[in-house]
Amino acid sequence: MWKCIGGIVLVGYLLFAAAWVVNSGVVRTNPDRLELLHVACDPTRELWADINAKFLALHLADTGQEVAIRMSHGGSSSQARAVVDNLAADFTSLALYGDTDMIRKAGLMDEHWLDRHPNHSLPYVSTIVLVVRQGNPKGIRDWADLARDDVQIITPNPKTSGNGKWSFLALYGSVTQAGGTTEEAEEFIRSVYRRVPVLDASARAATTTFAQKNLGDVHITWENEAHLEVQEAKGKLEIVTPSRSILAEPHIAFVDATVQKKGSRAVVEAYVKFLYTPEAQATMAKYHFRPTHPEVARATASQFPPMPLFTVRDLAPSWDEVQRRFFAEGAMFDRAFTCGVAR
Repeated sequence: MWKCIGGIVLVGYLLFAAAWVVNSGVVRTNPDRLELLHVACDPTRELWADINAKFLALHLADTGQEVAIRMSHGGSSSQARAVVDNLAADFTSLALYGDTDMIRKAGLMDEHWLDRHPNHSLPYVSTIVLVVRQGNPKGIRDWADLARDDVQIITPNPKTSGNGKWSFLALYGSVTQAGGTTEEAEEFIRSVYRRVPVLDASARAATTTFAQKNLGDVHITWENEAHLEVQEAKGKLEIVTPSRSILAEPHIAFVDATVQKKGSRAVVEAYVKFLYTPEAQATMAKYHFRPTHPEVARATASQFPPMPLFTVRDLAPSWDEVQRRFFAEGAMFDRAFTCGVAR
């Protein structure tokens, strides 16, 4: 009996260890090596797995220091709150400024975090596009088509997801940046969210709902996520590039409170420096993130369709105002959503 129990315990331990390796993307061979925790938004899993492998090999060759990078992925706003609530992240790559700045407001990051790295801490940028079923059976060509009664929409929750916030802002700006009024934009937002049958917590969860559960006619999502789901669908999905969209700016930052406590700042700064190298920037383009390195951006420009991109600053003077106007309790999203979601 005890042999049986011992075998069960051993198997359980091995399964736990295997799951840890799969989730972290690293193998623990040296308990004395430095381990970093990178807290990221949801649809960047494939990107960071590739980037991390390249950086770790280069860092080991250059310095002889063995480092591990453990990843945590989830909805951007949820991830920011987790760091504020003592998830000891060394480094973050969240979906938008407001989420990263939440960590600064909690006293965990330097006041000037935005300007510590090139291009205002943006190694890449992105935008929001539409994904439809094969052959585009509903004839969806632009944002205005999402207000039609026969269209069902999949988009994640702006309260928890960076993709959800950027998609909301893209919808709103599609009206105001074409000359529409604030009132017309809010009515359009209301008409869209009436046609959302489920609000997933994160970008990747919304992808699963649309691409695997086959719910909805159109998916509002990151450009990189759109390419991934279309590729995995093997011809069953297509990308629709709208007439205009928003410039999505997912900032990077290191968390001062953690790196000071762990003594990991030198390695984290080396990691950040690597993100701006041509090699890392080309890897970002490979996964359909728009690189900010000028030469790499020019070399990969043909991968990204030309599309006018407005910025969040065209919609509100600051991220604090964005939060107050659109996402705070009782603000525009709450008003739109409580008007009735598709059932």
